[in-house]
Amino acid sequence: MKPHQVLLFIVSVMVCLAALCFVLPGRIAIGGKEVRWPTMAKVMGGNSQKGEVRDTLDALDTIDALVSLDTIDRVDTMEVRPVVPKVVVDANTDSRIFLQAFYASLAESGRSKIRVLHYGDSQIEEDRMTQQIREGLQKRYGGRGVGLMPLAQTIPTTTIRQELRMNGRMVTPQQGPRRYMVYAASKENQRSDSLYGIMGQVAVMADSLVKGSEDITAVCRPQTESAHYDRMRVFADSTIHYTLSGDTVHLTGKGDVYGLSQESDTGVIVDNIPMRGCLGLVFTKMDSIQIADFCREENVRLIILQFGGNAIPYNEKPGTIQGIVKSLRKQVLFVQSCAPEASILFIGPSDMIRMTDGVWESYPLIAYMDKLLRKMALEENIAYFSLYDWMGGAGSMIRWQENGLAGKDGIHFLRSGARKAGNAVVNWMMEGMENRDM
Repeated sequence: MKPHQVLLFIVSVMVCLAALCFVLPGRIAIGGKEVRWPTMAKVMGGNSQKGEVRDTLDALDTIDALVSLDTIDRVDTMEVRPVVPKVVVDANTDSRIFLQAFYASLAESGRSKIRVLHYGDSQIEEDRMTQQIREGLQKRYGGRGVGLMPLAQTIPTTTIRQELRMNGRMVTPQQGPRRYMVYAASKENQRSDSLYGIMGQVAVMADSLVKGSEDITAVCRPQTESAHYDRMRVFADSTIHYTLSGDTVHLTGKGDVYGLSQESDTGVIVDNIPMRGCLGLVFTKMDSIQIADFCREENVRLIILQFGGNAIPYNEKPGTIQGIVKSLRKQVLFVQSCAPEASILFIGPSDMIRMTDGVWESYPLIAYMDKLLRKMALEENIAYFSLYDWMGGAGSMIRWQENGLAGKDGIHFLRSGARKAGNAVVNWMMEGMENRDM
């Protein structure tokens, strides 16, 4: 074919496709199957869901009661008494005023240890975001080490390399002792006594469960300069005997191990506690006495909760999001009752995108959940950091992908993006500290 004939063919195809997009609604059923293509509005860069999202956001102002979910009846019916006096605020309040107790505690960091617990979903796995928060606080207020880690670290981090042996034989973390997790999907991996420890997971050393697990050696080597520590600790039943030598801990006996910790005696210790696939509705399933004892004895002065994102891809109804936020409020009240001396910071979900009719776009209910979470945080006197707003709002994840900051799934940050987000959180916190001192 001659060049002008090829050009004419291409233009003809484009005209036909444009006509298809313009005339037809974007989908058609053929033989029981649905064929879909971008509408003209999407091709031209329009957003057919913009009005729907705006209506959903406006509806928040008229909500008097949040809708509960059938699947979380236990959370909705339990009584939790907040012990922190409430402060009257309005929508324009800078939520960092609720970090005042944490800010005040930092004055003691040169003489004692200040502990920070960072709970979150898979967005913080590998020590992502937490590492930057830790390094930012330790640079200013001292402290060494990465803090808590599981006995069998099934998800490697960038800060610690762990090796595991049972009865002297090298095993993978997955081959290690039996683990129970409060956020496990199956009930067989959950405990009936709620004794999961502060990390929401426990390793059980018992040969009857996993052969050889009553003799375990764990080597935990720091991989970054900031991960170096002064001492290693073991949180376990009194039936577990252990010896420490450098980066190595040798444990024998039968019982529960709630975690290891590499830390210092003074300064700030920031623990990374990821819960893959978790909505954050699990704290009320943990033993309140265990949590309260740990927070008191370890001087926990800040608890970061980073949840919400796992609700977005699977829900299209505002009422479902309302119910999830109502249940997250219960979790906040529970955590407050267990750790009344600690400030709480809630980090909302980032922007998240999906492919619809051949076009990347934000999930329509992220902004709605972000607004509900912000409202809940102010009402419960806790700080709130909106990842969604900080990133740039709807569609910002597309730019993050283009700049090598987010993964192809349109949901998770890459390590470069996590560093950027973690630094943003700690800088935001420290700006509040500086404004407090002015």
